[in-house]
Amino acid sequence: MLGVTKLADGPGHVGLSERPEPAAVAGHVVLDVAAAGICGTDIHIWDGEYAARPPVTMGHELSGVVAEVGEGVDPVWLGARVVTETYFSTCGACEWCLSGRKNLCPERRSIGSFVDGGFAARVHVTVGNLHRIPDWLDVRVAAMTEPLACCCQSLPQATVKENDRVLVVGPGPIGLLAAQVARAQGGDVHVRGTPRDGQRLALARELGFEASTTAEPLLDGFDVVVECSGHEAGTTSALEAARRGARYVQIGLAGKPVTIPFDLVCFKELTVTSGNASTPASWDRALALIESRQVDLAPLLSEALPLADWERAFAATRGGEGIKYVLEP
Repeated sequence: MLGVTKLADGPGHVGLSERPEPAAVAGHVVLDVAAAGICGTDIHIWDGEYAARPPVTMGHELSGVVAEVGEGVDPVWLGARVVTETYFSTCGACEWCLSGRKNLCPERRSIGSFVDGGFAARVHVTVGNLHRIPDWLDVRVAAMTEPLACCCQSLPQATVKENDRVLVVGPGPIGLLAAQVARAQGGDVHVRGTPRDGQRLALARELGFEASTTAEPLLDGFDVVVECSGHEAGTTSALEAARRGARYVQIGLAGKPVTIPFDLVCFKELTVTSGNASTPASWDRALALIESRQVDLAPLLSEALPLADWERAFAATRGGEGIKYVLEP
């Protein structure tokens, strides 16, 4: 089968290539991939800025239908519409695995970077990673459950309190998901972008948020600032906008060292937190937010494209066009 593949280490080396067909082994299933979202991490993998073990089929944000089950897997899973957590394996014995934080396991191996992922017709995953999706949820839209789970990991319940003023910097897919998570916690959310983010900020307003560009003045004094752009300027503006004693959350990945006014953390006594990928608990919370319709994924879907158009989808994602692009292998 064909798959969008990281073919070798270093910048570039991504192409459509023949990949092995997966087979379900004990405790695992094979999914027919319905949709797989393009993530900023995929761009970092392309650029050689994020660890991967080539040759590997990329793609970790995915939804699908269970097509095969391995030995020991309940056949009731066959035909189920599902999304999947991203970890193919962890050690299961380190302090992080034992405390429910397998995202921090040093032996973690994830689909799309170290194990073949979802930019192909089929993918092989462990059954313990599966989550059924509501019947009413479009399977293409469901692929965004994974980035939502990452936002839930970065924004645990205690981060935002009722009536907190929250600033989200970066109105991309992660920013618009994080804004919805913060609002579900009771925050009064403002979304900030650059002048070229007009379409994304318009959607933020349609979702009910205040929004502005960096060409407009912004009052400081936010109780919580959530940096989702991954850019040096975004991080700087987020630190500057935080009030004294505020909570600062870093979600965006720069992919390289950046220079920022980190002394503001001391001067303002900021509490700095972050999140790395997702955990089973953050997946449960993401699915609960979808079920309760406190988070709406559908408006973020810009286009679903066939696998053959992967280069156009990657270029649009890199260029900040639209919001979220998914491939339909």
